[in-house]
Amino acid sequence: MPELAGALALLAAAAFAGAACYVSIAEHPARMALDDGWALRQWKPSYANGKIMQAALALIGALLAFWMWWEGRNLIWLIGGLALLANWPFTLAAIMPTNRRLEALSPDAPAPETRALLIRWGRLHAVRAALGGASALIMVCAFYCRL
Repeated sequence: MPELAGALALLAAAAFAGAACYVSIAEHPARMALDDGWALRQWKPSYANGKIMQAALALIGALLAFWMWWEGRNLIWLIGGLALLANWPFTLAAIMPTNRRLEALSPDAPAPETRALLIRWGRLHAVRAALGGASALIMVCAFYCRL
């Protein structure tokens, strides 16, 4: 059973990292090719749908990694789980203020700050991709290292 928990933790971390990388590498650059109103129009539903999925993946993956560590597998599981769970406080502290400002804007009459906020959001979201990728790599190491 613990091996399954570890595999599921890694799967959640890899899915989180893959989704976050897709947003940073493909979706957000494509969005930024649009004018400000259409970019904001596209961002709003994308963000609304993605936040639930990514929050769940980070939480589930971290909890499973913590369980692997608790069961005495190794300390690397704890580190991987913490890296994945770090997306929660980072999102709340660093990204949420930008999200709230973007959500308050109207795509029909975009404010002068719309593009700057979307650019900032993209840079901040890249940190989430990095945390997810690091977590997945750490969890791969946890399968092979015994600390």
